[in-house]
Amino acid sequence: MAEGDSHVGREGLEQSLKEWEISFDAIEHPEVFTVEQALPHVGDIDGMFAKNLFLKDKKKKRLFLFCAPHDADVKLNDLSKLVGASGGLRFADESILKEKLGLTQGSVTVFGIINDKKKDVTLVLDKRFTDNTYNKLYFHPMVNSATVGVTPDGLKSFIARCDHEPLIVDLLSQ
Repeated sequence: MAEGDSHVGREGLEQSLKEWEISFDAIEHPEVFTVEQALPHVGDIDGMFAKNLFLKDKKKKRLFLFCAPHDADVKLNDLSKLVGASGGLRFADESILKEKLGLTQGSVTVFGIINDKKKDVTLVLDKRFTDNTYNKLYFHPMVNSATVGVTPDGLKSFIARCDHEPLIVDLLSQ
């Protein structure tokens, strides 16, 4: 079986969340490809919808999955300094996104790390996702036709279960 065929999808993600006793709720909506397209469907949620970027270090070719509040002002040059990227950051190709995280453009999500068994991707979280600024955090569940909400503790538990150690950055300090 090829690596791409073994990726966890939405059903596997939700099954894992249940097995790991991480409570979540799901909002079904039409496919969306940008935060702006998603907001009409999730704008009245009690929590924060995430902006997720899959990025590549220009020189060392390191990969980063960056997650922040949807309304965060993200400047790639500033983020590059925060994560110590050589030569700056740029968006990684969709083929790499599919290979490493089992995702496609428009469905980038923190939950993709469930497929990063080799730990090729550094997870970068805005500190507001871990310091209880928000009571609930919302991400796509491997597809862009739904949104799933978890608590900050649920997110931390998920990340630990996926055996990742996130890099926490403070975008507000920039």
